[in-house]
Amino acid sequence: MDALEAIFTRQSVADVKPDPVPREVIEKLLSAAVQAPNHYKVRPWRFVVLTGAGRERMGDVLAQSCAVKFPQAPVSAQDKERSKPLRAPVIIAIGVDKPAEPKVLEIENICAAAAACQNLLLAAHALGLAAKWRTGEEARDPRLKEFLGFAPDQQLIALIYIGYPQGFPQAELKTVTRPGFEDRTVWMG
Repeated sequence: MDALEAIFTRQSVADVKPDPVPREVIEKLLSAAVQAPNHYKVRPWRFVVLTGAGRERMGDVLAQSCAVKFPQAPVSAQDKERSKPLRAPVIIAIGVDKPAEPKVLEIENICAAAAACQNLLLAAHALGLAAKWRTGEEARDPRLKEFLGFAPDQQLIALIYIGYPQGFPQAELKTVTRPGFEDRTVWMG
């Protein structure tokens, strides 16, 4: 699959098989991610790969957080939070380092890490995997950040859920129709 084909056919897919993804494949995804451009070569991304029991521990953290934030919520709400990390056999959490030098801007680090996320998503697609980039409240949850080893003020920009697609063969993907660039572009010549 060439780069343009990957870009135009990649889409978020949440429905995945429970089959494990081999470590070698995950390492290919991470290797692709770190090819992203970044100012001053600071490599601001941090990856935490969760599989097996790591996902279960993440679910426990999400359930505990739900219980603290919503003490009146039924136990079923906590159970729902606990099950979220089990939606895919692999989750890659991506955090962003705070700038360590005055010349490095935080937005540049965030943009570099986001580019790493896109590289990872495209690589997953090219390797026949399904992936979905999630954030939501979980990405801002201090308990989850602590569990993942991130500082409270560190940005957690992605929880990428990865697995083998279920329900359709990857080969049947068509070009994704998204709104065009025309209404978001000004040409200056």
